[in-house]
Amino acid sequence: MRVTNIHQRILHYPEQEVGNLLQTLASDNDQMLATHKWPPMRLDKGLQVGSRGGHGPIRYWVKAYETGRSVTFQFDMKGFDGTHQFTIQAIEADKTQIKHLIKMKTSGWATLKWVLAIRWLHDAFIEDAFDKVENNLSGNNKRTEWSKWVIFLRKAAARKR
Repeated sequence: MRVTNIHQRILHYPEQEVGNLLQTLASDNDQMLATHKWPPMRLDKGLQVGSRGGHGPIRYWVKAYETGRSVTFQFDMKGFDGTHQFTIQAIEADKTQIKHLIKMKTSGWATLKWVLAIRWLHDAFIEDAFDKVENNLSGNNKRTEWSKWVIFLRKAAARKR
């Protein structure tokens, strides 16, 4: 199954400020991902090309990295062939778009996993990440609500552990 999954948000801050947060990705001081709600991203060599790791059960490696502007990860999991990417792009002097894009092809059990669980969890994960970025810049406490399905999936996963 071909998958294109896009999340984007406009932030009223300069590209440099948003890009500075991207540079903290997968560090002990990650200011991008909502590590208080989700498993943190771990990369064996930090945020650099060739570094391997993932978050939770999702595995990938860094395919491309442009400091403060973009990072592209290549999935390293059976049945998931493609990439996911964060990009930071100035729209105006004090207006920046943050975007996350998955472009992949799933096969076998991976298609079922994507349709029933991973897609839903991923969407919540990225919106929580964008909330964290926005909150780090603004000092606000924006919080996107999870769907009932995401809440159910997280409770089911917690019971399995």
